[in-house]
Amino acid sequence: MKAKVYFMDMHCRKQAENKAAKVEKLCNTLGVSNFVKKGDLTAIKLHFGEFGNDTHLRPQLVRKVVDLVKEAGAKPFLTDTNTLYSGSRKNSVDHLETAYANGFNPTTMDAPVIIADGIRGRNHIEVPVENLNYFKKTFLAREIYEADSMVVLSHFKGHLVAGFGGAIKNLAMGCASFWGKRDQHDTKVRVNQDNCIACGSCMKICPAHAISMKKEENTKHAFVDRNKCIGCFECQTVCEPKAIVNEHDSDLSHFVERIAEYAYSAIQNKKGKVFYINFLMNITPDCDCVSWSDAPLVADIGILASTDPLALDKASYDLVYKAQSLQPMENNGVNVDKFKHFWEKTHGAHIFEYGEKIGLGSLDYELIPVE
Repeated sequence: MKAKVYFMDMHCRKQAENKAAKVEKLCNTLGVSNFVKKGDLTAIKLHFGEFGNDTHLRPQLVRKVVDLVKEAGAKPFLTDTNTLYSGSRKNSVDHLETAYANGFNPTTMDAPVIIADGIRGRNHIEVPVENLNYFKKTFLAREIYEADSMVVLSHFKGHLVAGFGGAIKNLAMGCASFWGKRDQHDTKVRVNQDNCIACGSCMKICPAHAISMKKEENTKHAFVDRNKCIGCFECQTVCEPKAIVNEHDSDLSHFVERIAEYAYSAIQNKKGKVFYINFLMNITPDCDCVSWSDAPLVADIGILASTDPLALDKASYDLVYKAQSLQPMENNGVNVDKFKHFWEKTHGAHIFEYGEKIGLGSLDYELIPVE
C-alpha cells in the first residue's frame, strides 16, 4: 500500500485559500484527532531559526497548528533542542530569546515554548534501540520523549552536510540532546592549507576551541586539533575560501545513515501519535541554523503533509528536483539534484534508500492534491 502524501500548491486568490487555510485543510485531511487525543501534552516540533535568519517557518502558520491541536482537546507546546555549535541557540536562555525575537513566544503562539533538552542540552533519556547498524542506544531530549504526541513542522531546505533538511533531520538532530548530536556527527574536519588565508574566522566561531593558528616557515594557516573537534561543521559556514573540509569525504554518506537511525529512534514511543508537515517555501541552500538567508534555489512549491516522514521527504525532494532553478545550474535545474549541485560532497538522497531499509518509512508514495 502506497504512503499518502497530501499536497497543496501556493496559488491563492482569496482568504479561504491563504497559507494558514492550506495548513488547516491539510491537518483536517489527515485528521488531527486521529493522532492527538484529549489531554495529550503535544510537542509541536519545529526549528525556531537562528537570529538573523529570516526564512524559517512563519509564526502565523505554526499558530494555526497550535489552534487545531487545542481544538482536539490537547495541550500543545512549541519545542526544539539546543545546538551543538555556537550561535544564538546554544543554551536555553539564548535559544528562548531567539525564538521570541523570531515570533515564537507564548503571547503570539498561545502556547508555552519549551527547550526540550534543558539549559545546556544535557537533559535527555537514553533510549535502547535494536537492529540498527550504528547505535544500540540514543540520547533523546527528555521533554520531547515524554510528550504524549507530536506534530513535526519542517522547513524544507538545503544543508551543507546532510544535503537537505526536512522531517527526518528535524526528528534526528532536532530531537537529540547534546550527546545525541555528537553521536550523529561522529566525524572531524581538517584544513586544506593551500586554500587557507589565515583570517581566523573559524577559530573565533569554534565552540570546542579546537582551532588555532599555526606558523610554518613563511606560511600561516588554521589548524584543527582532531582530539577536540566535535564535528559540528560550524567552521565551514564562515570559511569563505572553503579551506575547511570534511576529514573523510565518504563519511557524509554515513552521516545521513546516522541521521536516519536517530529519526527512527525518535518516534518509536509515539507510534500512531505523530504527523508531519513540510513547507516547501523559501527553499534556500543553507539550513535555518545560519544567521543569514540566501536567495532561494527554486520558487515556492507548496505545503505537504503525511504520516510517513520518509515518504514526505522523498516527495518534497522530488518536487524540488523537478523544478526549474532560480540559481544558475545545468539544464536550468530541471531534473537536477539542486542540493547536491550546491553541496557537491554531500549524499543527501542516500537517506531515502537507507531509511526504507531500517523501517523509517516507505518510498512508494502517492502525491494527493488537496482542493
